Formats: sequence, C-alpha cells, structure tokens
Amino acid sequence: MRRGTKARKWANALAGLALGCAFVCFGADAQAQSQWFGFQKPGKPADQQPLLLKKISIQQKLNTQLPLNLEFRDETGKLVHLGDYFGKRPVILSLVYYTCKILCPEEMDGLVSALEMVKFNPGRDFNVVFVSIDDRETPEIAAKEKAFYMKRYGRPGTENGWHFLTGQESAIRALATAVGFGYVPMQGPDGKMTQFAHASAIELATPQGKLAQYYLGVEFSPKDLDLGLVEASHGTIGSPVDNILTYCFRYDPTLNRHTLLYVRIIQAGGLVTVLLLGGFILISFRRDMRQARAWKAAEASARKFHLVNG
Repeated sequence: MRRGTKARKWANALAGLALGCAFVCFGADAQAQSQWFGFQKPGKPADQQPLLLKKISIQQKLNTQLPLNLEFRDETGKLVHLGDYFGKRPVILSLVYYTCKILCPEEMDGLVSALEMVKFNPGRDFNVVFVSIDDRETPEIAAKEKAFYMKRYGRPGTENGWHFLTGQESAIRALATAVGFGYVPMQGPDGKMTQFAHASAIELATPQGKLAQYYLGVEFSPKDLDLGLVEASHGTIGSPVDNILTYCFRYDPTLNRHTLLYVRIIQAGGLVTVLLLGGFILISFRRDMRQARAWKAAEASARKFHLVNG
C-alpha cells in the first residue's frame, strides 16, 4: 500500500514537472506563441521609450500662473473664462475628453471616488474644473458627463462646484501648454482621428490660479487631496511628485507589441514552476531514500534479532 501511494506521488510530481517544461518550451518561438494564443505576429520588441510617449508626458510646472483669460463654454453652453472659477477657492483641474473609452473615465471615477471621502465640498471650499482636449466636443456632451458624475458623487447642492468645459483648439492648447499636459490626436478604430494619446493627471491650483500640486495616475488619495486643498487655499506650492505616468493610447494592432510581453510572463511562470517542482522532487527523493535506508536497516536488525533469539 505504501509503495502504491509513493508511486502515485512521484507520477503526479513528474506530470507537474512535464507541464512546467511544456510552458517553458512553449516560449521558445515567439511566432508560434502568438499563433497559439490567437495573437497576430509580434512586432519588434521596443527596448527604448516610444517617441509618442515623449510627446505626451506631463511636465510639472509648479508655481506657473494659469492663463485665466482663456475662453471656454460650460456645460450649459454659456461663454465663460477660466478665471471665473478662481479668486476665492482652490481649483482641481483635469484635462480629459468626454468621449474617451479608455483612461479618462478611470481618471474621473478615481477623482470622484476620492472626493467622496474628502470632508470639503465643491462649490463652497473648492471648484472642480474638467476641460475637454477635443475641440469637437459640445456643451451637450459635457452636460451629459456632468449629470452622470453628479449622480455618481451623490452630494446634492454641490453642483455649482463642478464645471465641465469645452472650447476651441487654441484655448485648449494654451491651457495644456501652461499645465505641461502633452496630448496627440490619434486614429480610432473607424480610421478617423477621433482619439487622443495622453497621460493621466490632475492638477491642484491656488485661488490665484498658480499650479500648486500634481497628482498622477487614476487613483488619488483622499488624505492627500484633503491636505493639498488646505495648502493650496493658503497659496502654498507643493513639490514635484515621482513622474510615474499612466498613458492613454492604442497600440498598433498590426504590430501587436503586447504579445511578446505576455509570452515572457508565461515563460517566467513556466520556469518558476519547473524550478519549484524540480526542487520539490529532489527534496522528496532524498527524503524517501533516507526513509528507505532506515526501513531496510530496521528490517535487517529485526531479522538478526529473530535469528539470534530464534
């Protein structure tokens, strides 16, 4: 019975080792890997940062005065100036585009989620200003976005503190340049230049319109926002944060540059599996050998004892 159990154990271990080897061997040919997973032929691995990413970086221009005279349209279609939202309270500024289906909704959701846990209220203690980087977007689109996020935020009476702006290309570019926000038009699935490559960040400005702090990514700390709003309300300028950016853009599907990354992950996982199973088998084999020698020694001693005392 013990031998049968041991045989099954070794069979299972060897089967696992074979499976791990299969994963590692599976990564030997990149083209075969991509076809196995249904991917297209992988492109040449990018060892350097793509040129596109250099164009859409975030330059942290702390203490820079925003151009408050820029004209935009609010969600009602009213002509406004950026300075209309400054003068009394700090402003959280976010450059997005409302029809984005990739990163912008994540950034906006992240900001709203964080502000839900902030004790201050928009309209009374600070303003939130979204500006579309797509000059084709209309106040009607902005109004739908505002209605959605006001329902999501769930604090009635704070609507006057949220502003969803659209504008002309010249005003958008001027604001983006002042903020250090890089963005590039890109081709969408329909072949038209309807999308934008950009990084994800929000900015906190003082009541006088000077950039006080940058928050990068799509998730924001309520505690940091709380403290940042207090400091910005007193005109305090923060320090640069680590420039770890989250990008919003599409990879060229004909190059399929993600494929090789997936394959390398699978290879690494297979290699770890092989090493773990190999180590387990080696340890188990040595332990079983010691047990077998001890068992044989015990049997020999027992036989000798019976022969002597027969």
